[in-house]
Amino acid sequence: MKYTQLGRTGLKVSRLVLGTMNFGPQTDEPTSHSILDAALDAGLNFVDTANVYGWGENKGRTEDIIGTWFAQNGGRRDKTVLATKVYGSMAGDGDPWPNHDRLSALNIRRAVEASLKRLQTDYIDLYQFHHIDRRTPFEEIWQAVDVLIQQGKVLYAGSSNFPGYKIAQANETAARRGSVGLVSEQCLYNLAERRAEMEVIPAAQEYGLGVIPWSPLHGGLLGGVIKKEVEGGRRAGGRSADALANTSVRAQVQAYEDLLDKHGLEPGETALAWLLTCPGVTGPIVGPRTAEQLESALRALELELSEEVLSALDEIFPGPGPSPEAFAW
Repeated sequence: MKYTQLGRTGLKVSRLVLGTMNFGPQTDEPTSHSILDAALDAGLNFVDTANVYGWGENKGRTEDIIGTWFAQNGGRRDKTVLATKVYGSMAGDGDPWPNHDRLSALNIRRAVEASLKRLQTDYIDLYQFHHIDRRTPFEEIWQAVDVLIQQGKVLYAGSSNFPGYKIAQANETAARRGSVGLVSEQCLYNLAERRAEMEVIPAAQEYGLGVIPWSPLHGGLLGGVIKKEVEGGRRAGGRSADALANTSVRAQVQAYEDLLDKHGLEPGETALAWLLTCPGVTGPIVGPRTAEQLESALRALELELSEEVLSALDEIFPGPGPSPEAFAW
């Protein structure tokens, strides 16, 4: 396993992040535990979740599954860098009471305590804001986080889905308070979706945040979706189906698959390996539903992409260019 520092911190994390969003909704508890064990055995020490994972009436289920895995002991918790998130509502359908969502000091305090209980742990390594909260000032957010850090319940704070200006605003506010501020940003970033290169990633690099891309295969679009259609009659669904309905996108994906076929490369592994070459990226989040999918993701760590392949990928999926040149002179 390859490791790197998480942004400007001294924390060492694996260059792949195990995403757990499928644990519960699509992957049962025994299989989820097997995947967690396999990841740890491979040296993957960075596990990402969120309080709302499990979704619907089962919000919190994913954290519960991770908690029962920690409870088996064997050093699991000590070996794991645990990241979870706060923002989404944990109230049940029809619950009229407010203050069960967003980033108020009250909800942050309530959400941390509930996550710690579900996760069966004393502390969270990386506590991430799942979205920006336009209603709550960062002074209030950092006050709440600083208390949690002083109590030992949270070690670091990170963001997710933040625009560049909010990363700057968050960390400038933290600096005025003498707080550590954000150390990571989890954003949508992959070959097919490179807008983060304009503002988000430069802001993250400027402020010393590690970038953690989510959806590295863009909902399966970069995982050989057209080849699977042709060979197995397996039609794309969700984000992939919507994207392939666009003829220009389909042509891009076909060119991508043809390029990799020419070089004997697997699409999903290549998409991950490409992210690992990108400046500022700590490691992409992989969300395996099976042990086999985890094995495929791990192979990406050993994949060396040639300059020829990297140049061809840029031609197929050109980035937006740097800011402000991408939209100005």
